[in-house]
Amino acid sequence: MEQEQQKAAELLEGGYDLHVHSFPSHMKRRLDDVEVLQQANEAKMAGVLIKNHYESTAARAALLNKRSGLSTKAYGGVVLNWPAGGLNPYAAESALRLGASFVWLPTRDAANCLAYGNMEGDFFDRPGIEILDEDGKLLPAVYEVLEVVRRYHAVFATGHVSPKESVIACRAARQMDVRTVLTHPEWKRTTVPGEIQAQLAQLGVVIEKDWNNIADGNYPAEDMIHNIRLTGCEHVFLATDRGQMGKETPREGMLRFIGLLLKNGFSDQEIKTMVHSVPESLLN
Repeated sequence: MEQEQQKAAELLEGGYDLHVHSFPSHMKRRLDDVEVLQQANEAKMAGVLIKNHYESTAARAALLNKRSGLSTKAYGGVVLNWPAGGLNPYAAESALRLGASFVWLPTRDAANCLAYGNMEGDFFDRPGIEILDEDGKLLPAVYEVLEVVRRYHAVFATGHVSPKESVIACRAARQMDVRTVLTHPEWKRTTVPGEIQAQLAQLGVVIEKDWNNIADGNYPAEDMIHNIRLTGCEHVFLATDRGQMGKETPREGMLRFIGLLLKNGFSDQEIKTMVHSVPESLLN
């Protein structure tokens, strides 16, 4: 066991976690931005991406990088929920101008997400945001957002919109040559079959795999592993989606995720591809 933990720690060195939640946040979080970055630095990670559902984290990341004195770099982004104005290209450009790396479609405010009910910590009533018109085509505002993301060479991610919406948005983004991420397709509210994940990957979509979907019982580990194999490690990055109170820290989540894959026959190089190479390619 100690040898496996050491191997996981070695593979995490120089790696990234591109889905971390921390304080300040509208929801209770286990760690603040500084603590997340400090823990990642102790693990000799290259970077972490801080996500907040209701505000841009671009300025927070910029300040951390200027003042922390740490080698590990913080990255930020913006989620197009209602506090950002919904599908608002101006909010996207504002965050990108401050150095944001990711722009997510709506998460907690997506019509698809709200159809399952409020998530823990939701604090206002609101209509759900949809990204398709009555004919099933992307709304013009989505194309406006995509154009802004393309102009800044940033990443467009699907958030918590429906599987159907996600697939249509991914295809449109890739047609515009926008770097694109399918967000946690093993979460119960955004589940996309492995075969479709593989098809999207062939278009150049990068598939996000989150530790919490396994740890919280949303998806069997063996099925996620099957989907990774089906898609190919070169199209996948590992993340934790951690930071919740009462859960392991993001750093610990990454170590457990890596350890699980090692036990299931993934090679060191395959894990490095998903923890180092693929996320780095999205950020550079």
